[in-house]
Amino acid sequence: VISVGGILVRGLNLGVEFTGGRLLEYSTSKSVTPDTVREAVGEAGFPQAVVQASSGDGESENVTVRLDKITNDEAVEIEEAVGTVAGDVTKERDELIGPSLGEELRNKALIAFAIAVFAQMLYLAWRFRWTWAAAAVISMSSVVLTVVGAFAWWGKPIDGVFLAAILSVIGLAVNDTIVVFDRIREHTGENRKRPLREVVNEAILQTIPRTINTGLGAMFILAALAFLGGDSLTDFAIALLIGLGVGILSTIFTASALAVVLEERWPHDPDRQKVKPIDPYAHINDGRSDGAVV
Repeated sequence: VISVGGILVRGLNLGVEFTGGRLLEYSTSKSVTPDTVREAVGEAGFPQAVVQASSGDGESENVTVRLDKITNDEAVEIEEAVGTVAGDVTKERDELIGPSLGEELRNKALIAFAIAVFAQMLYLAWRFRWTWAAAAVISMSSVVLTVVGAFAWWGKPIDGVFLAAILSVIGLAVNDTIVVFDRIREHTGENRKRPLREVVNEAILQTIPRTINTGLGAMFILAALAFLGGDSLTDFAIALLIGLGVGILSTIFTASALAVVLEERWPHDPDRQKVKPIDPYAHINDGRSDGAVV
């Protein structure tokens, strides 16, 4: 509810890739990091600029600056800001990203997300049952919605880096769910006579140490990346941190609970024998038992 509220109230701060804007590339005489250039451009009045390093000619360092639609005078101000930290600056490229291209990229991002969800559901339905697949996909969608809502509340940009983080979150969430579901399936196969809720609860408790240890190990690495990786990697690491933490909780409290509810609604008993059709003429003696010829 909070995530949906953030999306509805604050809206999504779509990046230049999805809304269109301007791409500026400069070659510099001094070696400079993107973080240094980003700080200089931000102080010049463009804090939303996306600054990245790009390949140079071997003798100079290139940096690219992406922004929303700006005027030529503002482009000159950006070039001067880059020059204050990078020495002599030469403009190598100046391109406009139109709204049509931004819309195309946005549609492709949505298609990529839909393909990821569909592929995961097919795999889970083949690996387990459709009830478990539906529970896993709903749980995964709630994790993605939580990350998107958090970025909406904070006003952080939704760009290509965020899309890569979301696809990574999908993989992490589904992987954790598969581990828990696999243990649940094994446990239910050994305890078919016991109540399903009780068996699932025991299976979850058995996998919690593994889930916590694995999750904490990844969180330590992502936390270091968020604090030490620079601005270009901070949002990526934050998205993965949120997705990993929420994904662990969602696997235990959402995916497993939904799977139990769906299994109780549409139970599956692999040991159930098929009922043979009754022969309506079985009581009639055809004479074969006493040797008579029919």
